[in-house]
Amino acid sequence: MDQESTIDLTRLSAMDAALAARMLKGVRDATLSGNRPRVRPRPVIRESWGRMLRGGVDPDHDVRRGLLGVDEVEERRQTSPLLPVLPVLREALVTVAEAAQHIMVVSDADGRILWREGHPTVLRMGDRLGFEVGAHWAEDVVGTNGVGTPLVTRRPVQVFSAEHFVRSHHPWTCTGAPMTDPRDGRLLGVVDVSGPLETMHPGTLSWVHAVAQLAEARLRERHVNGLERLRAVAAPVLARIGGRALVVDAHGWTAAVTGMPLPDRVALPRSPAEGPCWIPSLGPCTLAPLAGGWLVRPRRTAEPQTAARIVLDVSRPRHWSVRVWGAAGSWTHELSPRHAELLYLLALRREGRTAAGLAEDLFGDPARTVTVRAELSRVRRYLGCLLEHRPYRFPEDAEVEVVMPADPRDLLPHSTAPAVVAARGGFDG
Repeated sequence: MDQESTIDLTRLSAMDAALAARMLKGVRDATLSGNRPRVRPRPVIRESWGRMLRGGVDPDHDVRRGLLGVDEVEERRQTSPLLPVLPVLREALVTVAEAAQHIMVVSDADGRILWREGHPTVLRMGDRLGFEVGAHWAEDVVGTNGVGTPLVTRRPVQVFSAEHFVRSHHPWTCTGAPMTDPRDGRLLGVVDVSGPLETMHPGTLSWVHAVAQLAEARLRERHVNGLERLRAVAAPVLARIGGRALVVDAHGWTAAVTGMPLPDRVALPRSPAEGPCWIPSLGPCTLAPLAGGWLVRPRRTAEPQTAARIVLDVSRPRHWSVRVWGAAGSWTHELSPRHAELLYLLALRREGRTAAGLAEDLFGDPARTVTVRAELSRVRRYLGCLLEHRPYRFPEDAEVEVVMPADPRDLLPHSTAPAVVAARGGFDG
């Protein structure tokens, strides 16, 4: 391998496991000592190592935090949005994992392990590594790993032997894929398949990813079925109402409407309650609870609202939000990864950006305008008149602030958008 070559999973799988582990150890040791290794680590690993070094994670000592208690684990399990799809994950992964000397692990969005099943011997090995129910495996706690790193990158990741940042995890291989809520893009957790380093196979990555996508599809089916049930509740209610009204589920997805165009979704307050409220796309409204959702009644035609201040917070690796202060008060909306990218790019370019320009910024391809327009149409459901178009931009009289991470290299670490990579200083490890 030459000086500029980069490790990939195909090369690793073609090697003897012990040889591959020794090679990766040399790459890791050289990288952590500030030298250029003969073979470069994979980009996803290189970037993760950079975050660990900046965050002060100790590469040579396993600093474990206390396990959650039995009661707290059970509470998190029962309230987890992943509980309904646990049978899907078990059916698709556990039997094969046991045969291949692996275990399946499911974490929540914080990186706490909630479920763990599989080969008994490997379960005992996991215990010795602290890879057990209730443990905290976020990346900033235990370094690069198959649970914490997918939570940051929002992509499936396979981590083999010395690609783990912390030395004690080098006998291990793990492959994790994030799972998101199809209703709002919210990160729900990670499904991971792990085992001894000798069991590494590059096909595990696509397998685990496919199962995570299957789980998301089942969640989407549950969402659609829930809206159908809500429509049955809404029909007699809306039949008695004059004027404009709509019925939405707890996440703002519209089940039925009368007297107005059908929006796919509205941005409910963070903690909706019966009575008056402000909904960005509708203006002042009144909320009333229904079984499985809310009756929303706009009180009058919404007038354009000028934002006194818009704060876009992209300072944390997995939680992004936009908060608006205006004449109607203040409200906050959590952002999906794509919306965080788009609003960050628009905040950088207050003069505005065309769909083609944003497509260039996001994908390096100005022709991908359909995707950009579709996503910005979704953004307008909660920002309303605070997102102008032709070109897309924030209002000129709005004060726009971006809360950045302490180190620009930690900006939107999931993003591969050329403009975001450039804003990170082109840093790739």
